[in-house]
Amino acid sequence: MISAGGHIARMELRTIYNTLNSADANLLRGRLEVAGFDAFIHGEMAGMTLGGYTSAAGGIRIQVPEDQADEARALIEAELKAREDGSEKEA
Repeated sequence: MISAGGHIARMELRTIYNTLNSADANLLRGRLEVAGFDAFIHGEMAGMTLGGYTSAAGGIRIQVPEDQADEARALIEAELKAREDGSEKEA
């Protein structure tokens, strides 16, 4: 990110969700992006190329800028609850 003065500004990211499943991480990142959040996935490629690394490193992390973390975390929690409620109805 470049500031008005032409300097590169550092964006502080916060991890809002961890998973061991790449598909899950990408689905949730997409959900966040559709809602207007700047979402990033960290650790996905290392986990895919170095078998077992994902677990040892604490999983694949979904991250957002610090100022979006609380709202993004709330959206993810609502999404996960909706998934749970949906699977309970199907059972």
